[in-house]
Amino acid sequence: MIKIIRIFLVCSAVSLLLPSLASAQAAAGLKIGVVNVARLLQESPQAQAAREALEDEFAPRRREIVAMQTALEERSAAMQKDLEVMGAEERENAQRELRNEERAVVRAQNEFREDLDLRNNEAVGTIQQDVIREIQAYGDSAGFDLILAEGIVYANGRIDITQAILDRLSAGAKVGNTAP
Repeated sequence: MIKIIRIFLVCSAVSLLLPSLASAQAAAGLKIGVVNVARLLQESPQAQAAREALEDEFAPRRREIVAMQTALEERSAAMQKDLEVMGAEERENAQRELRNEERAVVRAQNEFREDLDLRNNEAVGTIQQDVIREIQAYGDSAGFDLILAEGIVYANGRIDITQAILDRLSAGAKVGNTAP
């Protein structure tokens, strides 16, 4: 709810400022640009490299969890077949062991998800910093007075600089200037 209110306030402020910015831009020759940060975070080579690195890093654990699930399913199926011939105590022990294995699988899945989310957030944070630095550098080099990012409902294509920033991020990734 707070986020919605914050977005509304930003949009209201921008809508109040735009007419004065337009007249000020005409009078003072302001250069304004708009950038789609979400697109940059999705399409930049740095983001793609980070996704691939995370996939490589977590693939062994993902395979291990799948193997645990498969073993649990096989054990459960075997136990279902043998339930009728088991004694009461043996049946209770087998069911207890099966529940313990189920808990172990769920615990492993939760730990995996938490670790993956943590590493993903770290990677996104690093990429966000790179993107912001690149936007600032582009703004300085291209002579922009104002670059807007979030809360934009509409922007004319002539002031959208997202592709230019994406090109710079791509060039930086090829040269190795920007770390993934």
